[in-house]
Amino acid sequence: MLHITAEDLAQCETGLLAIPVCEDANLSRNPVVVKLIDRAMSYPEFKGGVGDELMLYDAEGVSASRVLFIGVGKKEKADPDSFRTAAGKAVKRAIQSRQREIVFCGCGKKAFVHAMMEGALLGNHLFDFYKQDREKKPLSKITVHVESSRQDAFAQAVSGIEAVCRGTIMARDWVSAPPNDKRPDMFARSIVKAADMENLTIVDIDERNIRKNKLNALLAVGAGSDTRPRMVVIDYRPDKYDKTIALVGKGVTFDSGGLNLKPGSGITDMKQDMAGAAAVAATLITAARMEIGHRIIGILPLVENMPSGNAYRPGDIIRTASGKTVEIANTDAEGRMILADAIFYAVKQYNPDTLIDVATLTGACKMALGNKFAGVFSFDARLAARLVSSGKKTHERCWAMPMPEDYRDMLKSDIADIRNVGKSRWGGAIAAALFLSEFVQDVNWAHIDIAGPAFSDKADAYCPSGGTGFGVRLLIDWLGGL
Repeated sequence: MLHITAEDLAQCETGLLAIPVCEDANLSRNPVVVKLIDRAMSYPEFKGGVGDELMLYDAEGVSASRVLFIGVGKKEKADPDSFRTAAGKAVKRAIQSRQREIVFCGCGKKAFVHAMMEGALLGNHLFDFYKQDREKKPLSKITVHVESSRQDAFAQAVSGIEAVCRGTIMARDWVSAPPNDKRPDMFARSIVKAADMENLTIVDIDERNIRKNKLNALLAVGAGSDTRPRMVVIDYRPDKYDKTIALVGKGVTFDSGGLNLKPGSGITDMKQDMAGAAAVAATLITAARMEIGHRIIGILPLVENMPSGNAYRPGDIIRTASGKTVEIANTDAEGRMILADAIFYAVKQYNPDTLIDVATLTGACKMALGNKFAGVFSFDARLAARLVSSGKKTHERCWAMPMPEDYRDMLKSDIADIRNVGKSRWGGAIAAALFLSEFVQDVNWAHIDIAGPAFSDKADAYCPSGGTGFGVRLLIDWLGGL
């Protein structure tokens, strides 16, 4: 799929040659590219600014039938995502014009070229499994042209970039799939099938063993559904490792809100409430493909939150796996319930050095940060800063949120150890994170609330509408830096 070449660009035969252009600097030393950019800049409608595009047909000096110039703005403001975006736009143009391949001019520093590779692969994704007529087809070949002196270095990066993008697309497809095709048992089988192809140990825990492990919060949330809860454990264990990392992903395959039924406008996209589990499963599979040098455990509680005569009720008290009792103030605060059991299970069974949970947990976090940022909650400022740094690098952006101890008062219950929602409507994302912290014990921990960026109603340059796969690139970058 992704190829690196240093052949004579003038002789490179392709339907589409794509060139990123800065408005105030030349990124390439290739005389063919320099000449093409000079010609492009002679057109008044193209100055290389962000959003500028120009297509030339049968341009002099190259064998490509089309040359697409995409502006990335001023050099000092351009960052890797500028080039990731440019590459995604170029691939979409190629798909739109029924091309089967594309060649990119790999201009600029290494981080920019790597980002172009990512943007091209991620932009080549079409979620059309449920369409009878598939008019558009993804490209079969993506080539990046680089200087001969840099060819080997970039070629060595291809397998890792492909693995991360494949994992991201896998997570996207799981999130975008309709809820009738990913009920807990179906989603569990899909994860097991995908993970079974890699160097991973997988355990699919059924309802009997969930009861045996006293995961009562998971059972309570799933009680209203005809499909029983599952929990999938994925264990990536390289021959030599010095750290054990646990990743826990919320897997509510459809969230109706339970008896606290969501309103019509809030229920439409609730197939996405398993995006945390999708991101964690895809991260484990990607880590195995890349042979990352840490033991990584993925814990995926999978459940459907539905109203019925068997559903758990507001006012119920649930004894979690940890022994703590929870007063149910709202059945729509179900994600923290299943995570409470899964986090406790991860700590008890594996005693990890670090535990991170990923969840579409609260609308409050989306209200605070919008749909492009995830919230990071941790008592360890260094861990939070590292996750924020990985988010900046991958453009899966995160923001460190506060964890004030006095906010725990919101969760006090008169009749149980803790309430599952705060007594105030304010600070809901913080209250949810503090709730989860009650089950972490002494393990170094961070909670990533991806309620905003996990799903998008609109396509962007390198992601179709639907599941975004948010979290895979973030976590892989963070794991690689440990």
